[in-house]
Amino acid sequence: MPLYLSPRIGPTLQSALDETALMVQLCDALGSPLGVILPQQVANNVAAFRSIFSAHRLAGQIYYAHKANRSSALVRELATTDAGIDVASLAELQHALGAGFGPQRIMATGPKNEEFLWLCAVTGVTVSADSVGELAALAILVTNWSLPRVRVMARLSGFSSTGVRFTSRRSRFGMPAAAMSEVLDLIEKHAGALDLVGMAFHLDTIGLPEKAVALEGCLGALDECRRRGLRPWSVDIGGGYGVDYLADGAQWERYTSALTEAVLGRRAPLTWAGHGYGLRAEGGHVRGALNLYPAHRPVSGPAYLDRLLRTTAPEQRRPLGTLLLDNMYDLHVEPGRALLDQCGLVLTRVLEVRDEADGDTIVRLDCNARDVSLEEHGVLMDPVVVHRTTPAAAGPVGVYLFGNLCLEADLITRRKVFLPSRPCTGDLLAFVNTAGYLMDFSATQALRQPIGRKVALYRDGGAWRWCLDEQYWPVHRRVEAA
Repeated sequence: MPLYLSPRIGPTLQSALDETALMVQLCDALGSPLGVILPQQVANNVAAFRSIFSAHRLAGQIYYAHKANRSSALVRELATTDAGIDVASLAELQHALGAGFGPQRIMATGPKNEEFLWLCAVTGVTVSADSVGELAALAILVTNWSLPRVRVMARLSGFSSTGVRFTSRRSRFGMPAAAMSEVLDLIEKHAGALDLVGMAFHLDTIGLPEKAVALEGCLGALDECRRRGLRPWSVDIGGGYGVDYLADGAQWERYTSALTEAVLGRRAPLTWAGHGYGLRAEGGHVRGALNLYPAHRPVSGPAYLDRLLRTTAPEQRRPLGTLLLDNMYDLHVEPGRALLDQCGLVLTRVLEVRDEADGDTIVRLDCNARDVSLEEHGVLMDPVVVHRTTPAAAGPVGVYLFGNLCLEADLITRRKVFLPSRPCTGDLLAFVNTAGYLMDFSATQALRQPIGRKVALYRDGGAWRWCLDEQYWPVHRRVEAA
């Protein structure tokens, strides 16, 4: 029985895939790999997150994490919504300003050099600071250049709770929550330069208990600010809302169970060279932990945010959303992957299909593992075969997908992928729902292979239209009369 991992494909993305001739023409004209962006979908995703705010009667901002995709079309389309944008570099800040975002809708996060801080201060964007040194450097810039006060968030880490034996994991982002007094002392010292508007945290986890401890810790820090006479009014809880990549959870359960059996040698290998994705066999038992993204996540994106806000605070024993509402605090979130759910795909051309003597079938693609970085992010889902003509051989086939780099490690995915029909040279494979982190986050020009271009595909007057990603502006699209 083929071990499919069928991707979840929404109606808009499916409609684009159904335009087979257009997909082939775009790839032939612009090369392989090719990123296809669906910018209009991002507005639907913003609205879905906003509905959770409304359900909990909370105000605040949804900041798109720019690093998830370099697309200009996505950022320009987002500028037409009520969302903000989280920028983590000088170039991302310049890009956001040039795409139509006003400073009041921009949050600057991540490591910052002096040039980045200077542009933040001059334009008046909010700065989420990770250290006392960063706050001090920003205050000096504001003072030396006689600039208006800059809005700042104090990003904290290392939270703990006395109500439960639980501590949030260590993060390289944020100042220790236990050192809040030092942070507030500095902000008070530079009150003419720094305007504290809230507390923040960033946790690289999907664990609700850790985030609950961190959020309650931020609320405690805000209480301390009030005792000092400061008046911050918001909490930024970062990202990590996830995406449900698979259409069928039962397929995920079957595959992970079969992988365990294969690691133990009880069935034929399911991966190249017996790779176990973190699992290994020792004395007839499986050891290790499955090092994969949970590709089937029915509670993800906006639903995950809703679940978090309904989670009981460890110490105050009330829902976190209720605590935010009762204190009249704004909630800020920074989704990247989740805001790009169903917003794009990667097309790549099949260069060769060959059958090996050991029975394996190899498919060599005109892209590499950095162009569609499924392995790096541990996401397992099948590509969609886009045939130029009717497939010559019907029925499922298990294949290994090789990339175009002269490296043994250049496997698009280490697992054997089961396709419903055998591809031929010249056909396309579409890796769907890859706009968030999987499309260009790791793309490089290794071996002088070109980085794939991008096109924006959008609906206009009931028809699909396209342009190069950098040429897309929402104003080109006809707006339906109210």
